[in-house]
Amino acid sequence: QVQLVESGGGLVQAGGSLRLSCAASGGTFSNHVMAWFRQAPGKEREFVAVISWNGGSTYYPDSVKGRFTISRDNAVGTLYLQMNSLKPVDTAVYYCAARTRSYEPPFSYPYEYNYWGQGTQVTVSS
Repeated sequence: QVQLVESGGGLVQAGGSLRLSCAASGGTFSNHVMAWFRQAPGKEREFVAVISWNGGSTYYPDSVKGRFTISRDNAVGTLYLQMNSLKPVDTAVYYCAARTRSYEPPFSYPYEYNYWGQGTQVTVSS
């Protein structure tokens, strides 16, 4: 029904920046709450950020708050994650996710999301 494709990952030095994009198709983008998760080797998938259907509300865990910014452009069906002041611990595969539930807790569990992208690798060197 909904297809998500991430892009924008790469290799950066600590302190650098990247902007990830997630292009949505096959559904009504504006009807979905959108989120970013990440997963490092041997680790569970970790919540990174969430944004409401109209972009009016966002939420971040302490691990990225103040460094990462989630945004969306419903006119072009794209979700973004601006990542600044990157650290080696940010190294992971980053996934875009979507759900049709309203913007309400919980946000941070993967099972709350119906659709997932294929992931894009972010590597931060020391």
